[in-house]
Amino acid sequence: MILANAAAVGVTAAVLFVLVVVVLLSTVKLVQQGTVGVVKRVGRYHKTTAPGLCIVVPFIDQIQRIDMREEPRVGDMQSVITKDNVSVLVNATIFSQVIDVKLALFEISNYHVAVEQLARTALRAVFGGMTLDEALSERQRINAELQTHMASATEKWGVRLNRIEIVDIVPPPNIVNAMALQKEADQQKRAAILQSEGFQQAAINNAQGEKQAAVLKAEGQKQSAILGAEGEKQAAILRAEGNKEAQVRIGEGQAGAIGAVYEAIHQGNVTPELLAVLQLQGIEKISTSQNTKLVVPVETSGLLGAAQALRSVLGAVPEHVAGS
Repeated sequence: MILANAAAVGVTAAVLFVLVVVVLLSTVKLVQQGTVGVVKRVGRYHKTTAPGLCIVVPFIDQIQRIDMREEPRVGDMQSVITKDNVSVLVNATIFSQVIDVKLALFEISNYHVAVEQLARTALRAVFGGMTLDEALSERQRINAELQTHMASATEKWGVRLNRIEIVDIVPPPNIVNAMALQKEADQQKRAAILQSEGFQQAAINNAQGEKQAAVLKAEGQKQSAILGAEGEKQAAILRAEGNKEAQVRIGEGQAGAIGAVYEAIHQGNVTPELLAVLQLQGIEKISTSQNTKLVVPVETSGLLGAAQALRSVLGAVPEHVAGS
């Protein structure tokens, strides 16, 4: 009997211990960092708890943990049709974050599935308004339009879209081959244009070089002609000055000789030489007259004598008189 009572007490104690442990586990909850706990009391929203230990009423309250961190969602490849009727395969990564846990839990049944499905429809809508060339070259525009298209719908779910990144765009193989051929043709065209522009520039440079050479040659010839003309002019001036100076000196010598003759006349010392000079001067005056005929006598011995006398007179003129 005693043993039976002891066994009953032991079983009761064990049951009570288990109940206490269960109650404690149901009362004390642990919420990890980066998440929050949403407490539901009798199926209704009660409160939101911060990370750490959370005390709830056992068997009445329930707690659901919600991740508040930014969550990347990589979508699978899906087929979309562009504006120019080209079917391409596209996948995108969506970076979303819960900002209102009450809306995320009670405004939609599963916000994860909702965001993924909304991303699919947004991809089809955005790519449907773009050509293939635009889709391949304007990823920033696609990302911005996707975020704008989805932001208004996710806000009422308490979910914020931080950004959307297009991971890959795969056109059909035949389109890829056509694009490769087009790219090769564009490269060949660019190479031909650059080559022709190079030839054109080379021809222009050669023409400019020849033009400059011709201009420099013409300027050199012009300068040479100017210098030659100036040299000839200077030489002619020097020759004229030399002839003038020589004539002046000859005239001064003749004037000195004639002055000596006239001085002899004034002194009364008339000589044959003086007579010869006077005779020659008379003949010169007669010959220079326009209305005078010069008759040379047959007897020219007198003229020869006069010339010989004039030569002797000029020889007798002092050197300083003739040189002046």
